[in-house]
Amino acid sequence: MVPDIGRGSRTHGLLVYLYGPGRREEHTDAHLVGSWDGFAPDPGRDPDPQVTLARLTAALDLRVKQAGDRAPAKHVWHCSVRTAPGDRRFSDEEWNAIAQRIVHATGIAPEGDPDGCRWIAVRHADDHIHIVATLVRGDLRNPRLNYDFNKAQAECRRIEKEMGLRRLNAGDGTAAKNPTSAEKFKAERTGRPETSRETLREAVRQALAGAADEKEFFTRLREAGLRVKLRHAPSGDALGYNVALPGDRNRHGEPVWYPGSKLAPDLSLPKIRHRLAGGAADQAAPSAAEDRPQWSPPARERRSATGTAERAAVLLDGDGDDEEAAAQLVGVGELLDAVAQTSPAATRAELAAAARAFERATRSHVRAEHADTRALRSAARGIIRAGGALGRGEDGGTTAMLLSTLVLVTLAAARWHSARGHAQQAHASRQAVEHLRTAYRQAAATPMRTLHDQGRALPEAQRRTYEATLRAVVPEQGGRADGVPAKTDALVATLAQAEQAGHDPEALLRQAVDMRELDTAADVNDVLVWRLRRIAQLPAHPGEAARRPQAGTRPTSTSSKRTNERNAPTAAIRPAAPDPRNRPPRR
Repeated sequence: MVPDIGRGSRTHGLLVYLYGPGRREEHTDAHLVGSWDGFAPDPGRDPDPQVTLARLTAALDLRVKQAGDRAPAKHVWHCSVRTAPGDRRFSDEEWNAIAQRIVHATGIAPEGDPDGCRWIAVRHADDHIHIVATLVRGDLRNPRLNYDFNKAQAECRRIEKEMGLRRLNAGDGTAAKNPTSAEKFKAERTGRPETSRETLREAVRQALAGAADEKEFFTRLREAGLRVKLRHAPSGDALGYNVALPGDRNRHGEPVWYPGSKLAPDLSLPKIRHRLAGGAADQAAPSAAEDRPQWSPPARERRSATGTAERAAVLLDGDGDDEEAAAQLVGVGELLDAVAQTSPAATRAELAAAARAFERATRSHVRAEHADTRALRSAARGIIRAGGALGRGEDGGTTAMLLSTLVLVTLAAARWHSARGHAQQAHASRQAVEHLRTAYRQAAATPMRTLHDQGRALPEAQRRTYEATLRAVVPEQGGRADGVPAKTDALVATLAQAEQAGHDPEALLRQAVDMRELDTAADVNDVLVWRLRRIAQLPAHPGEAARRPQAGTRPTSTSSKRTNERNAPTAAIRPAAPDPRNRPPRR
């Protein structure tokens, strides 16, 4: 059950809308289901509705007129209460009882108080009612409405429990402000898929992802096409900022400005400065292991980000400091924003949806006051500066590699929030998981299909050797008596390629398994494939070879023979079975 509260200044205008046909003729059989005294006139049941509407307006506004200048400017309190899809249909009497509980809980009309505000409840659809109250009490004082939304939410949670309704997650005051009804209607009227508030919130998040400093953040906002207005103190220092969409104007022709703090609690300028100061995003040079094969910049940055994301998952699953874990969530959110805005067309929609969902998981009452987010912010910065991936070849393969790890990170985030009672954040994390899994399947389809083909093409004796390795290291992946199951063919092909590149398959597999738990993986084989290919520096797309080192690149300790083998094409892998006399000893 969802309450939605707003304030206004025109009682008659709101009643005309509630008793009218609606914007799409969706209002049917509008009528009162409850009122402050049970005897309010009902335009929906009167043969002369216009006259009765005027009478009802006058009755509701009586105390407002008596209070005169002492009445608040926005004296109309409006709360819609809607049941969740699938909930049973309520009778008018049940809706009346619900309305009375809401006005009591919020302080509009406490039970047993003869001076409570005047209110009515109007029903014009099966699944919701509208409660309208005027904010002057019988003693001509204003009601105390501190935290009225939180109180309405809490009462709805109690009603859900008592009436056997779908239980929604309780809020904790850290969510971003929802678009108003006026903003939603404006978006519909102008043909926009979402409100200006939602578009600006996402644009600001993306501009912040990996930004090195405040100047770069504002530059990105302007490059994204937003209008930006800074608020300055008399000293000249910036106190805050406002953003607006080009062409979005109010009735007076002026731009509709939104302060950052009204887009989301963590997008105010002080909060942004705190994030930038606590985790400056440096563009660090790649490590020797990352730089050895000369991948394209997008592929290289995605490989590096995968390792950073793995470490974030370990921190979230550990027993460390909550502030550090909360900081990792903020960094993961920036990484998701960076991947979403640089992703290929095939996965862009799902990744954008994942980033939007996970945004809710980055905010809770656990504050990351002194935690270090530089690694994740640098990974996000590297991905943005490297530009968009092509969605095919090595770039597409490393996208799948990164998404496989991000699925595990968001699952770890869901567990972390659940353990601390953060219901909304845990739900948001699980939503992000589903979007990421869909994007992963899209990105991994081609490289995994190629790997499965390569695994099936291996000689039978060689396949049985790797099957024994799987049984020794990952017993549940050991295979059947008639051979390795088809779904492990990609893992078998990866072990073969790793051995061809000079690695001990069993030692490498143990290293991949020991990196962190695999219990939450939807497909353990896929997770191990991408871990193996990253730590062994194998091409993420098996149809490509790792590029040879540029001139002047420092050689590794691996023998030149193994280096040449690693840089050899692996598109049509059907290597001869290695001579057992030359095979490294098994552990």
